[in-house]
Amino acid sequence: MNQILMGAVSLGLLWSVMVIGVYITYRILDIADMSVEGTITLGAAVASIIISKGGNPYLATLAATCAGLMAGMVTGLLHTKLKIPALLSGILTMIALWSVNLRVMGSANISTLRIDTIFTPLQNMGLTKDLSRIVLSGSFSLLLITILYWFFGTELGSAIRATGNNPNMVRAQGINTDTMKILGLMIANALVATSGAMIAQSQNFADIQMGTGSMVIGLASLIVGEVLFGKRNFYTRLLSLILGAILYRVIIALVMEMGMNPNDLKLFTAITVALALALPQLKEYAQTIKHSMGRAA
Repeated sequence: MNQILMGAVSLGLLWSVMVIGVYITYRILDIADMSVEGTITLGAAVASIIISKGGNPYLATLAATCAGLMAGMVTGLLHTKLKIPALLSGILTMIALWSVNLRVMGSANISTLRIDTIFTPLQNMGLTKDLSRIVLSGSFSLLLITILYWFFGTELGSAIRATGNNPNMVRAQGINTDTMKILGLMIANALVATSGAMIAQSQNFADIQMGTGSMVIGLASLIVGEVLFGKRNFYTRLLSLILGAILYRVIIALVMEMGMNPNDLKLFTAITVALALALPQLKEYAQTIKHSMGRAA
């Protein structure tokens, strides 16, 4: 059981970077960016192909981040300059990235087995695979939310947050909302691609299908984190994303250990997200029924 929990925690920390990217688009920019399903695979593909050719794993991860920036910029330009709806812009980028990812990898999957990754130095120090993933990805996630907390407190970061909250007010202040949206999408997709690169190095392969359903997984982790760990301030919200990603993976691991059919995993995730999103409305229905019963009595 300890091994299962360790694996779930390490996987949750790896995915937490992706969840933070989803948070930036879904909560801050108020955009459901479907391109993340292609971007996470793009990050994995770029990092894996560079590593498989003997490249430095840290530079490979950085290259994956830059690739994510470019993908986010494409989505942003489609939405802001060509006036394509945000959801459709993300879907178009996601579809295009399927072919791009196949071009990058040269096949449907690529292996980096027995090749040094960003986790190798820690494993050489005597840490287990799961523990090395927890130490490195956990440290990176905490550093990341600290940097983002600082960035979104700056004038530029505040403009991005305000754009998602009230674009008309932002335009009245003379700020170009199109630029803010593009920048926000670039940052978000860069984080998603970084997560993909780390996940690929953790599992020692990249696969063209690995991004399928990642948007729902990101939303599930985000909502679980917000519901259970609160929204007291911005830093707490960012921290709740990490905790939500970990808890979601632990729940999945426990449910799988109890005998759930792996084929039902996406159905379970979809139901979890639907219930979490509907929770405010369900509470309202419950209060209405309670008041009605009280008056009837």
